[in-house]
Amino acid sequence: MTSTLQATKNAITLKGSTAIVSDYLKYGINSILFQRGIYPPEDFQSTQQYGLTILVSTDQKIQKFLQSILEQIETFLNRNELEKISMIITDAHTKETLECWDFTVEVDDTSVVNQENIKNAKDLKRIQMEIGSVMRQIGATVSYLPLLDNICSFDILLQTKDTTEVPEKWDETKPVCIQNAQSVQLRSFSTGVHTVNTAVSYKYNN
Repeated sequence: MTSTLQATKNAITLKGSTAIVSDYLKYGINSILFQRGIYPPEDFQSTQQYGLTILVSTDQKIQKFLQSILEQIETFLNRNELEKISMIITDAHTKETLECWDFTVEVDDTSVVNQENIKNAKDLKRIQMEIGSVMRQIGATVSYLPLLDNICSFDILLQTKDTTEVPEKWDETKPVCIQNAQSVQLRSFSTGVHTVNTAVSYKYNN
């Protein structure tokens, strides 16, 4: 058990829950980058997490970008200001949006927000099993999502509450629209503090 999760004897704190969600997003986004072929397979290395082998990018630019995003996500989560994280995959040439992976975050118990001493008694192993089930579904999406045969790029968008102050380095953007979109809802997981729902929308070609 790592101290960063702040989970001891079936007690998950607000910061601990935030760390669990952040870790899921890190591994989930990396897995999507690999599964969808956004970058060459040789740019990834395997690691063990949630009882699974997960491929993680070794590109320092991607690592730095994701680390910056995840730090901001954790700040928003600890303030109960974050509603959704969207991973957008676009055609690098036309800039058309081809896929959108939405990670919607709900607070299970608003009383824990900004009260770090309050804990939830959900077992960490159960949480990891739930996350593992979602990760397996992410891996299985290659069986039905359309082939991305063009050079693609990705970006991360954060949807916050209306009262949230936007950091100086961030820009406001318009909602993403996919023409002729189809959506698939994946499983959710809960830390007892946060519930994360994962879904993917993609351009459907007849």
